[in-house]
Amino acid sequence: MKRILLAALAMTATVGPAIADPKAPAPVTPIQAPAVGGTMDLAGSGWPKMDWMYESPSPKDSAGKVIVHWFCAPKLQACTDDLARLIALRDAGRVYIIAYINGTKVDAKKLDPIRESEGVGRGTVAFGKGPTLLMKQLGFSGPASVVVGADQKIAFVSTNGATDQLDARDQAVTKLAGGIKDFVTQKNGPTGGKAGQPFNIELVVNLASWLKFSNQPEAPVMTISVPKDIKCDATTLSGDKLVVANQTLTGTVHCTAPRGSYEARAEIRFGYATPGGAPGIGTDAGDWKFTITP
Repeated sequence: MKRILLAALAMTATVGPAIADPKAPAPVTPIQAPAVGGTMDLAGSGWPKMDWMYESPSPKDSAGKVIVHWFCAPKLQACTDDLARLIALRDAGRVYIIAYINGTKVDAKKLDPIRESEGVGRGTVAFGKGPTLLMKQLGFSGPASVVVGADQKIAFVSTNGATDQLDARDQAVTKLAGGIKDFVTQKNGPTGGKAGQPFNIELVVNLASWLKFSNQPEAPVMTISVPKDIKCDATTLSGDKLVVANQTLTGTVHCTAPRGSYEARAEIRFGYATPGGAPGIGTDAGDWKFTITP
């Protein structure tokens, strides 16, 4: 009877519910990795909370720049090798780097592409549990990079330190940074016309979304240079004669001319402010050659 009871107890122990090991690490729930063509905000929505070596990622400092999210870990030679590439991209301008180091603050300092005072406005570095969890969730080991354009669209993703991958990333960053413009000017002017018939000379400045028109360091002004036979309602526009609407500055003059071949030129100069309040000056010009017939 005792043997039967012991056997029953053994079977009960075998088929009973498993007891979780309290020392076992909690399972990591994967999250979708960024993909080319998608969009991505500065902080990475849904990502773990981070500890930052400097400040948290700054919308003001990163506006109008290519953002490189860089994931790496200590004791990986590929990460150490890639660090020099990241610093070179940073120094080329128009690039903001957010580094996620799977390690301690001491580890992060060794893989820091920002380098304290040299990197003011150029990026920041996360370290500790946040990057460790995030890299597990994304399936990244390092070096891995996500390149986001100034329009917040993901342009490139690399997940290893192969030379061809790093070369392609650097080329993508350089191309994107080179294509960023603070403003674009539309130049509208005469291509011909009839004697005495009115025509316009116009410059329309479209300012980048991260900038604002400002009267500092100087108020906008537009000047027109035309031959004496061309009669215009103004040769200088300033103040309310220049129309500012959101991100657009427009200067227009109305002219007439007798028969002949002419050249005309318009120049515009204006001030603007960055998100951080730093002043800037923009200048552009338009030239036209045209013939007025009887």
